[in-house]
Amino acid sequence: MSDATGSDATGSDSTGTPTSTPQAGRFPLLTPAGLSADQRAVYDSIAGPPRGNGPFTVAYDDGALAGPFNALLFAPAIGNAVQVLGAVLRFGGTLDGRLRELVICAVSAELDSAYEWYAHSRVAATVGIDEDELEHLRNGSMPPTLDAAERAALDFTGALLCGTTISENHHAAVFLHFGHAGVAELSLLVGYYRMLAGLLAAGNVPAPGTVPESDDTPRPETSTFDTTINKGRNP
Repeated sequence: MSDATGSDATGSDSTGTPTSTPQAGRFPLLTPAGLSADQRAVYDSIAGPPRGNGPFTVAYDDGALAGPFNALLFAPAIGNAVQVLGAVLRFGGTLDGRLRELVICAVSAELDSAYEWYAHSRVAATVGIDEDELEHLRNGSMPPTLDAAERAALDFTGALLCGTTISENHHAAVFLHFGHAGVAELSLLVGYYRMLAGLLAAGNVPAPGTVPESDDTPRPETSTFDTTINKGRNP
């Protein structure tokens, strides 16, 4: 029987990932009994639907939140604003669900964010993104099955991850398909998941069922998107 967090009585989430052994990283895991009133309000917003009953682990069996959500409790006023923005981007935005998850998975892969890849590769499977497309994204390459709008969005994503300037060509391609509203939403979507990846990296927070990396784990020094999604260059 599933609870509001998406985990079940057998100690695994809806994907079969074990949830009974929480992994904290650098942020101590906070369980519901020890939360302040402000923290509990943020907790309830995160652990309940629609986020809490999705296809990935949001809370462990003891109630502690997984991924970036536990860290947000340490700064509840800011954490609440962050989780509200995330909920609007995922559940109240205008971008197509498939496009949204392509972008999030591309950001997760580029920034090597284990929890975000764990979570959103699972969401991706529910909105029509297949294993071959996910493998291309994981490797930092453009899936050949994308349509023109999706390709423009991923090119734009790569450019945003590269630096602080966007070429006229990248902007024009996204504007053609999505208009000013789409440019704004896509930019905020990339920025939001980039922010979460930074929080996860700061806390060395692992995906459920894994352990945190050691501080001396080798990291890639260059981006795989430099040549495959033309980051920061005119297409």
